[in-house]
Amino acid sequence: MPAQPLIVGNPVLVVVDMQEGGALPVEEMGIPVMPGHAERVKKAEKLVAAARAAAIPVIYFQEVHRPSGVDFGRELDGTEGVHCVEGQPGTALEPTLLPGPDEFHIVKRRYSGFIGTEFEIILRGLKASTLILIGGLTDVCVHYTFADAHQRDFYVRVVTDCVGGSSQARHDASLNAMEYLQTGANRTTDEILAAFADLIPTSQPVLEGAAR
Repeated sequence: MPAQPLIVGNPVLVVVDMQEGGALPVEEMGIPVMPGHAERVKKAEKLVAAARAAAIPVIYFQEVHRPSGVDFGRELDGTEGVHCVEGQPGTALEPTLLPGPDEFHIVKRRYSGFIGTEFEIILRGLKASTLILIGGLTDVCVHYTFADAHQRDFYVRVVTDCVGGSSQARHDASLNAMEYLQTGANRTTDEILAAFADLIPTSQPVLEGAAR
């Protein structure tokens, strides 16, 4: 199938779990994260700034579990240990990637941003068509949010150099799987920045002879 345009209709930038734990070792955070978190944060900062300049809505996800563990469900059945516990180190959003006054912050208890949240309600209210995903983990929360968005008929793009997986192999496999679902889904930070720049509102010129 031919690739769709990068942006179709109204875009939304979705920042998936850009939390401080991405910089912590697995022994402290409970989940493995491939190297490069600091670099991904810097690229995310550029993408958020570009989205704001183009008046593109930004939605921030934060995975948070209650200290009692009541909402972990089956998350601890595999490789992951206890992680993203409320009030614990690593759970907070990156301090340079916090929602502004008119942006959206959604706490989630599951991998997919659609499960048990108001995400879809907000997207419908924004009349969103294209979701642009950054953050982590590529093979977990990004991938499952992508798949659920795909099945709800959104166009979805994943910024390949601004997502990080639990390993390089899983990261690569998930990017391949997402590209399989939507040809042209895999995009780079530079591609997204250029697309956002094209959407920056231009001021209306003052016509000669207009009322003074």
